[in-house]
Amino acid sequence: MNTSIRRVGLVVLTLFVALAGQLTYLQIGRANDLRNDPGNVRVFLRDINRPRGDIVSADGVILATSVPAPPGDEIELQRVYPPETAQLFAHVVGYQSVNRGNSGVEATYNDELVGRDVDRLFDLDNLADFFTENDTRGNVVLTVSRRAQQLAADGLRGRRGSVVVLDVRTGGIVAAYSNPTYDPNLVAKHDVEQAEDVFDLLAAAPDNPALARAWRERYAPGSTFKVVTAGIGLESELTPRPPSPPGPPYRLTPTSPVYPRIRELDLPQTDRTLSNFGGRECGGDLTESFRRSCNTTFGRIGLDLGPLLGEGIERFGVSTDPPRADLHPAVVRSIGPEPDEFRENQPVFAQAAIGQGTVAVTPLAMAMVAQAVANGGEMLVPHVLDHVENSDGETVPNSSFGIRRYRRAMDPATAATVAQLMVEVVANGTGTAAQIPGVQVAGKTGTAQVEGKDAHAWFIGFAPAEAPRYAIAVLVENGGDLGSEATGGRVAAPIARDVLAGLLAGT
Repeated sequence: MNTSIRRVGLVVLTLFVALAGQLTYLQIGRANDLRNDPGNVRVFLRDINRPRGDIVSADGVILATSVPAPPGDEIELQRVYPPETAQLFAHVVGYQSVNRGNSGVEATYNDELVGRDVDRLFDLDNLADFFTENDTRGNVVLTVSRRAQQLAADGLRGRRGSVVVLDVRTGGIVAAYSNPTYDPNLVAKHDVEQAEDVFDLLAAAPDNPALARAWRERYAPGSTFKVVTAGIGLESELTPRPPSPPGPPYRLTPTSPVYPRIRELDLPQTDRTLSNFGGRECGGDLTESFRRSCNTTFGRIGLDLGPLLGEGIERFGVSTDPPRADLHPAVVRSIGPEPDEFRENQPVFAQAAIGQGTVAVTPLAMAMVAQAVANGGEMLVPHVLDHVENSDGETVPNSSFGIRRYRRAMDPATAATVAQLMVEVVANGTGTAAQIPGVQVAGKTGTAQVEGKDAHAWFIGFAPAEAPRYAIAVLVENGGDLGSEATGGRVAAPIARDVLAGLLAGT
């Protein structure tokens, strides 16, 4: 009996120790995270009546501000989003909601907006402000411009899809527009029943307007992924595998080897084949195959890379942790085949090499691929914050997001080679519709097959090619109004041209 009692006592004691440890962890280890979680009701109640700074675009347009609430409202201040920009910036700026807390920039930079930034609290020059009635609100200034968002929206012309533009030199997000979109004013209402009805309608809508497609939805990238495959192939030793004839390992260059000109590629471990777009015949060296977007060549490269393809895609941010951007909700992980899958499922690697099969990426991820090529192989962390200003319009010290390295995708020499391949695509290949008079553009088109639906139309690229300023990714879901006739070259490339031309003309 005493032994049983001791055992029970030991179990109870262990449980108490575990409970104490968990409480200690929550109260000390995660106290700051939990206290400042915008979804925390106590945080909302703490801040809802506190004066809140504005959110401002890169070109000086107020995107979110606070005004006195109507008479009789228990909450003194109403957050409003000016109607001319509300839907343009809905996914980036987000909302302040009595029902659901904060989202977007309203969530990420909540403390800066209400003047509770911890770093500023311990700045001796600012400390006195927290014990007086001085205005400590911060105005959050974004890297995203109203001009760029409008160019993206105009380019999509109501079609479902996304346009992402990055500043090549800093990683700053210049545009991140997703369509369809919604009006955040409807969910920021203090009438909780009305606001909840709007949330329900948004959730039930078949086209999901509340979804930030730019960084929260994954798509097959189609032939735009050949940029990744080419980058990996140029830095790897390839091993000929069936259906390649037996031979020693080889190195891939822009001019060798010369792959056979065929209409379809026999896939190992199956009786299926990989066909070229439209059933046409193509092949040749890497330069020609890239310019003409030849599936059979890149399928063969994927098979000859084998597990190296699965390893290499991680360098481009696929099948690994996404960048720690300041977007809210967070960037979803892009996925592709794992190296150890090759032995049992080789066709998947041929398909992955052309951006099909198990590969699924966000438009932001593909904009980052283009940015890496333009930036000598270096991928930067994307961000929407430029800096924070105080109520006098002065920049708060140390408030900029800054340039942050994400990972190195490839060596500078490889990036230069891939950049030249992309220049050829726009000059003489599938991407001629992206040409801008007087500006050299580098790019890659993609037409991604979708089971049971029309293909997605893609374009990624950067400009000017010789001195890159902007990297871009354009996605039009299911070909937009062209449907089954759509290709990346016909649908997405003209959008990229118009957006890049508009931005370059304005700078």
